Amino acid sequence: MKYLNALNKISGLGARKMQILLNFFETGENIWSSDLENLKKSGVGEKLAEKIFLEKNNINPNEEWERLSKENIQLLTLGNPDYPKLLKEIPNPPYLLYTKGSFDFNLSPAVAIVGSRRYTAYGSQIALSLAKALASSNITVVSGMALGIDSFAHRGALENYGKTVAVLGNSLDDENIYPRNNFNLSREIISSGALISEYPIETKAGVLTFPARNRIIAGLTLGTIVIEAGEKSGSLITAGMALEYNREIFSVPGSIFSPLSFGTNNLIKNGARVVTGIKDILEELDLAKETSAKENVPRNPTNKNEEILLKILSTDPLHIDNIAKLAKLQTAMCSGTLSMMEIKGWVKNIGGQNYILI
Repeated sequence: MKYLNALNKISGLGARKMQILLNFFETGENIWSSDLENLKKSGVGEKLAEKIFLEKNNINPNEEWERLSKENIQLLTLGNPDYPKLLKEIPNPPYLLYTKGSFDFNLSPAVAIVGSRRYTAYGSQIALSLAKALASSNITVVSGMALGIDSFAHRGALENYGKTVAVLGNSLDDENIYPRNNFNLSREIISSGALISEYPIETKAGVLTFPARNRIIAGLTLGTIVIEAGEKSGSLITAGMALEYNREIFSVPGSIFSPLSFGTNNLIKNGARVVTGIKDILEELDLAKETSAKENVPRNPTNKNEEILLKILSTDPLHIDNIAKLAKLQTAMCSGTLSMMEIKGWVKNIGGQNYILI
């Protein structure tokens, strides 16, 4: 694989071109040692053949392979049985996938959580809560490790001792981890999941790398949850790719007055499944029986209001006005707390602002 890794350093040689070369030459070593005439015969095009022939003289396959080893980066080819099976199904999967961390991509179902780098307290709370609930349901949380909603998604999974995978738009060597503010987060992710990328060492994040990264997020997962997205948010690109790959799209509704809710509310208008709690996701993906989320999600209140409401609620319906009166809370405060508890899978609004404990 060291020759495939070295070839991957040559820009313009994507998954499709790599497959064409391998169909003609059979091995990476044969491609590397080929003369210009045979490279042109392979079918990759004359310009790319010339580029490969010239640029490989400036690349040392052995040195590049040693650098992967020093950085503890593993390399999976499309034909490797450990390569993520769902990712193989998309039209343009990476031929080479770099990974960091000991993780089985085919062991448990995975769901993506994506959203805006700019976020509100509402968005961050939902990202944390949904990620925690997914983790408790033995579902891997996948995101892009960007600042904002992505970071909260990873942290929510980690806080509940779950598994999480970050797909990066840059290489996995320490020097190029991006954003730098999330370097420590990347170390935590490796401890219970993995970092993955299609880019060789020394690749910096750029405008063109993120859309390509987003297709991997969509391809790795059964469905994508969008939490807070502006009109031109990159998370909408991920949702669009998920739709193209026949994966489920979920959206968390937001205020009609918030520009960060434009994208999510528009997704709902166009047919995305509304998310009001973990059950919406598990039922839509047919994972409810498999994961038994009800049994796995502990009711551990994170604040005094949740603690009070858990003591008041039961399996008998109770209207929000009565709940607020019994809890001695303002109705607005009570409503906000109940919304978060519903996302966590603890309570359910059965209609008419009547709540039950589940």
